[in-house]
Amino acid sequence: MNTQKINKARALYYAMFSRFFVFTTDNNRYLELITLIDTLKQNPLDESTKEAFENIRAVLKSDSNIAFMNEFDEIFHSPHTKTVRTTASYFDENIESGKKRVEMQNFLGKTKIRRDESKYTDYEDHIGFIFTVLAELCELQAQGQNEYDNLIHCIFAEILNEFVDEFSEELFEHESADIFKNVIVLLKAFIEFERIYLEVSKPNIVSKPSQTKVVEEISDEEKARRARNKAMKANGPKNKNDESCPVFVTYDVEDGI
Repeated sequence: MNTQKINKARALYYAMFSRFFVFTTDNNRYLELITLIDTLKQNPLDESTKEAFENIRAVLKSDSNIAFMNEFDEIFHSPHTKTVRTTASYFDENIESGKKRVEMQNFLGKTKIRRDESKYTDYEDHIGFIFTVLAELCELQAQGQNEYDNLIHCIFAEILNEFVDEFSEELFEHESADIFKNVIVLLKAFIEFERIYLEVSKPNIVSKPSQTKVVEEISDEEKARRARNKAMKANGPKNKNDESCPVFVTYDVEDGI
């Protein structure tokens, strides 16, 4: 298995999703999105993602981002439709800026990645920001900097994996979703690949938490996994298979996203 090529492809997928979910008026980001789609659709993960890439590209024009921005606004910003929430904290606690934001800040605190508040107003546990961070880290990983293996694993396992399924379902079912229905086809296939590659289980949450009471049923296997994680966190990080998450690394990149 050529891990360098795999990690490079993972970085490209995360970069593509970053550009789908981070709001910006920068036309260069949209052109980068088109380039990433055209690159990744040459080697789709399966037949469903091949079709999804084609459907997206049929709507997204190289010379205009109007269709994309109109749908983005209808889904994430419009007062006339249901707004799809985008933070891990919301799906974890039904509040913005909760425990998952703190966890993400703690991970970032071990790096030089920072949220540029003058350009990016969403929180650190916003799904677009998470994709951006993982894209940058996977790119370093592809360059052979394996000291970031554990950090990537922890952000995926402890933050993204915990809410991406529920987020995907809400977005797929949104009344204004057209382009984003196909984006979710891509995202779900990629997340399943990441779970296999990083050896992370799909979370077994059967009921959504409320602000007053959390009701959750977990299997014996999941209980054992959480017990292992708790013990490993007390002992410090080892490697990606240990699922030990605090992480102590440095990341030498420019601030911002």
